[in-house]
Amino acid sequence: MPWIDACSAKEIDAEDVVRFDHNGRTFAIFRNDKDEYYCTDGLCTHEEIHLADGLVMENTVECPKHASVFNFTTGEVETPPACENLHTYSTRVENGRVMIEI
Repeated sequence: MPWIDACSAKEIDAEDVVRFDHNGRTFAIFRNDKDEYYCTDGLCTHEEIHLADGLVMENTVECPKHASVFNFTTGEVETPPACENLHTYSTRVENGRVMIEI
């Protein structure tokens, strides 16, 4: 799988998320409070709402529509109504750029 240059690491504040679109797909790239970066599918598995509009706290994101909470380090649903986990993607920072493997 190829590594894709998604964004500058500086674009994402601590405990925040940015949307990244690539080849017709949407991803969410997160930075937690420990300066670690993660990537998941960008749409909530419940009703395909963009998670980049959600609230990030530590290692979780809350969907802005129905308040499902996902752990973005594992993709696991922590709070319904979503019941399907998010796919996660390997992420690394290289020369100040966030790279994701998709």
